[in-house]
Amino acid sequence: MNLATFKVIFLKPRPVIAGILSQIIIMPAATFLLVMILKPTPSVALGMILVASCPGGNISNFFTTLAKGNIALGVSLTAFSTIFAVFTTPFNFVFWGSLYSSASSMVIPINIDLWELFKTVFLILGLPLVIGIWFAKKYPDITMKINKPIKLISILFFLGFIILAFSLNFAYFLNYIGIVALFVFLQNALALLVGYFTGKGLSLARNDCRTLSIETGIHNSGLGLALIFNPKLYNGLGGMAFIAGWWGIWHIVTGLIIALYWSKKDKLRSA
Repeated sequence: MNLATFKVIFLKPRPVIAGILSQIIIMPAATFLLVMILKPTPSVALGMILVASCPGGNISNFFTTLAKGNIALGVSLTAFSTIFAVFTTPFNFVFWGSLYSSASSMVIPINIDLWELFKTVFLILGLPLVIGIWFAKKYPDITMKINKPIKLISILFFLGFIILAFSLNFAYFLNYIGIVALFVFLQNALALLVGYFTGKGLSLARNDCRTLSIETGIHNSGLGLALIFNPKLYNGLGGMAFIAGWWGIWHIVTGLIIALYWSKKDKLRSA
């Protein structure tokens, strides 16, 4: 990411506004409704709300390219949702999480520490992002050299989070993998549909609708896991960790499938 990434927001604001609406407003609200319908355990429900509150993941840009989507729009949406996640992730999680706590009439109220949540998101996402953009602008040659190693390290770090999420409560995970997989499947399908039909509803071009679908369907579940494993917040709460961990695997599968489907569809149309 660099500052030029954000130019698209000003040059073509309508698709970007649609993407922001889909990712930051509609998706968390739709997840809340899904949770109220499915009525999972409280920790699973909170995991679903947390994932919906997280920004888009960078891998979405690869899928957008593969799906013949609007790459500039995809990168801009990822950049926007990431940099503003310092505010939007804590707000959405606290708002919808508290509403869920009240609406579900839980015996034990859920206490969400907004300041700790904000601090964690800022330290894990906001600060490194700002430093990274500054460093890339100041030292472009060094950035080119360290780009690939850092990508590899970040992937290994993310995989480590997923392994940790499952290993801490592996027996519990084996008992509930079916139900966790079902909830993630339904929420991810909802996210893809929300993104696509938000674009359709606003009469956007086909490649813009595809981009919105992928951007809304791919979430930075690594951030969710980092928040879940913060001992001052949830200290690896089982249901939350399983949802975020399985999301990290499943959204790659669905992102790849839908991107390949759209890519093949375009080839057949042009043949």
